[in-house]
Amino acid sequence: MKKALVLLLAGLTLASCTQTEQGTAIGAGTGAVIGGLATGNVRGAAVGAAIGGVSGALIGSVAEQPGQCYYRDRYGRRYIDDCPRRY
Repeated sequence: MKKALVLLLAGLTLASCTQTEQGTAIGAGTGAVIGGLATGNVRGAAVGAAIGGVSGALIGSVAEQPGQCYYRDRYGRRYIDDCPRRY
């Protein structure tokens, strides 16, 4: 019951946020969990949260820009550009 209540409250707090804010929160939370599990310490969780938050913000900001898509080049660099026609 406690888990359901926590999930409900988390969902309600994210419901009024912009796509960028939602992406940041979800990315940071996921990054913290993955970083903590991978390294087994708080430093890994903090680094994971920072990386996940930045990545989530980038992806969320693309969702707020109609006609813009998120791409990755062959070197792994991310960038935003116009979407293909009829996308």
